[in-house]
Amino acid sequence: MTGSLAGRVAVTVAGWAIALLLFFPIGWMVLTSFKSETAAIVPSLAFAPTTESYAEVQSRADYLAFALNSVLISLGGTLLSLAFAVPAAYAMAFHPTTRTRGTLLWMLSTKMLPSVGVLVPIYLLFRDLGLLDTRTGLVVIYALMNLPIVVWMLFTFFKEVPNDILEAGRMDGARTGSEVWYLLLPLALPGIASTGLLSVILCWNEAFWSLNLTSSAAAPLTTFIASFSSPQGLFFAKLSAASTVAVAPILVFGWLSQRQLVRGLTFGAVK
Repeated sequence: MTGSLAGRVAVTVAGWAIALLLFFPIGWMVLTSFKSETAAIVPSLAFAPTTESYAEVQSRADYLAFALNSVLISLGGTLLSLAFAVPAAYAMAFHPTTRTRGTLLWMLSTKMLPSVGVLVPIYLLFRDLGLLDTRTGLVVIYALMNLPIVVWMLFTFFKEVPNDILEAGRMDGARTGSEVWYLLLPLALPGIASTGLLSVILCWNEAFWSLNLTSSAAAPLTTFIASFSSPQGLFFAKLSAASTVAVAPILVFGWLSQRQLVRGLTFGAVK
C-alpha cells in the first residue's frame, strides 16, 4: 500500500513538473509583456507592471484585422482539407487496394519536405494566379499543408467504425453519398471533430507561408508578431505583448475544446 501511494505521488509530482516546464515559456512571455523595455532586458520577477506595450502594439497595427484573417484562414483551410480528406480516407479505409498503404506512406512523406524547398515554385505559381497576399491563397496552402495529417487521422478513425453498419446501409439501398453522410460521419464525429480542432491549431500557428506569401491585406497574426522584429533590434516587451494577444485566442479555444479533443483522439481506443 505504501509503495502504491509513493508511486502515485511520484507520478503526480512528475506530471506537475512537466506541465510547469511546458507552461514556463508562456508564463514568462505574459510576464514580460507587462514590463517596460528596460525591465524586459534583464530577467527578473520583480518589476513594476505596465500596459504601455499593449497600448503601443494596438497603436502600431490593427490587431482585430489580423485576428479576423487568422480566424477565416484557419477555418477555411480546415474545412477545405476535411472536404478532400473525408472521401480519401473513406475510400482507403473501406475500399482498400494493394497500394493503399503505400499511398498513405507517400502522403505522410511529403511532410518531411522542408517548406523552403518548394517556396520558389509556390511563390511563382501564386504570383501568376493572383493569389499573393490573399486569404484564398493562404486557405489553399494551409489545406494542402495539413492534408496528409488530416487524411491519416481520419483513416485511423474510420477504421474503428464497424464495417457491418455500412454494409447494412448498403443492403437497405444506401448509395455512397448517403452511406457517408448518414452513417459514417455521425459514427466518426468525435474523430472528425478532434481532427478539425488539430487542423485549426496547426493553421493558426503556421508562420512560414504567411510571412512569405502575404504582406498586409491577408496577413494573419503570425505576420503581426513578426512585424515587431526590426533592424533596430528586438523589443522584448512589445514582442511579448504582440505574442500574448496572438496566442491568447487559440489557447482559450484549446482549453475550451480539450474535452472534445481528448475524446476524439481516444476514439475507438477502448472496445
